[in-house]
Amino acid sequence: MATDTTATTEVGSYFISNYPPFSLWRPEYVPEVLEKLDGEPDDSVPLGMYLHIPFCRKRCRFCYFRVYTQQNAKTIQDYCDALEREAEILSEKAGVRGRNLEFVYFGGGTPSYLSSKQLLSLRDRLNQYFTWNEAAEVTFECEPGTLSLDKVKTLKEVGVTRVSLGVENFDDTILEENGRAHLSPEVAKAYDWIQEVGFPQVNVDLIAGMIGETDDNWHHCIDRVLEMSPQNLTMYQMELPFNTIISKEMQESGVASPVADWPTKRRWVSEAMDRMLEAGYEVSSGNELVKDAAADRFVYRDNLFRGSDLLAVGVSSFGHFQGTHYQNLDKIEDYMETVQSGVLPVNRGLTPTPHQKLIREMVLQMKEGRLDAGDFREKFGVEILDEFAEPFENQRAKGYLEVDGDAITLTRKGLLQVDTLLPEYFEPEHRAVRYT
Repeated sequence: MATDTTATTEVGSYFISNYPPFSLWRPEYVPEVLEKLDGEPDDSVPLGMYLHIPFCRKRCRFCYFRVYTQQNAKTIQDYCDALEREAEILSEKAGVRGRNLEFVYFGGGTPSYLSSKQLLSLRDRLNQYFTWNEAAEVTFECEPGTLSLDKVKTLKEVGVTRVSLGVENFDDTILEENGRAHLSPEVAKAYDWIQEVGFPQVNVDLIAGMIGETDDNWHHCIDRVLEMSPQNLTMYQMELPFNTIISKEMQESGVASPVADWPTKRRWVSEAMDRMLEAGYEVSSGNELVKDAAADRFVYRDNLFRGSDLLAVGVSSFGHFQGTHYQNLDKIEDYMETVQSGVLPVNRGLTPTPHQKLIREMVLQMKEGRLDAGDFREKFGVEILDEFAEPFENQRAKGYLEVDGDAITLTRKGLLQVDTLLPEYFEPEHRAVRYT
């Protein structure tokens, strides 16, 4: 796992999104996943769904997700057929049957790669088994160049409440250098359509440290976001997981990292935070700002970080059900063949121990910048201030966080590099293993 031992952005996992590490999930634990799905549910746990749409116009050079480019209409139709079949199988499981979806996330890939006709059909077909009409949030990721006014209207019609627009940067040269499919004029058109149609929440994504980024351009990007005035802004610091195009080029040719170093990326994000705070935004996590913390909650993240049930639908999709992690098959042909045979396409899983569940929720909530020891005392019966006294004190002494009674609060310094702090809370045997 990458740590903060060097300022250079080297190849390796960095962004922590689960615990125990993904590298420990195994095919031999799949029966545990299926047993949970077939068991009696804990209805007090909220239920959500993640749907993975793996199609893109191009593969970004920094992308590490399972995506497929230049796919024909038949492949997309076959894939949508498989999504429907998987939803049908899931809906028949005892642990799922009759439960309502409280949050839904369409991720990718590029969900907006689907046509309006395909989106409407997919909604109608999935609604035979699940409905999100009463869900608190339905998030849909969009690539600007795949949108039209008609498609944005379709998103509203199928029930999307939170649009996430993958802008990443406003400079066309930087977008092209990093392999993005869209250019800046498409961002402007897409955002105008989104505003015209109207959604409860609109999120804009930026990436600090893309190849070619400069101080002047980064500040221009923040100027543009402030002009757009979205409800949410998400800023990622460019990382280089092992399976990106950039990482492979570095490993095969020995070239130096073309990505800005960590101190520079953290400075850029910190400067953006200052600008956004001056404009009335509030910090929601180490990489998210919101206009109104009460109204602009990211329901998917809140539930994901607190152990809610999440049904995985689609190739390589990740889920979490009644305390057990799992991931679907990660090749589209295997996924579709398995689903159409009437079998759930679960590829690997892991059931954490009670202590590991505590660590998972604690480290993920640290990414929000604050912990309440009382919450963990009530849910897990554990005094985290005693259990993790050493890492809390180590990080307090270095200026990463502050402790006041039950409140553990990350400083700006801690927020900007929170992922490097989290392994200190892992069980010792997991601190040095490869994360993914």
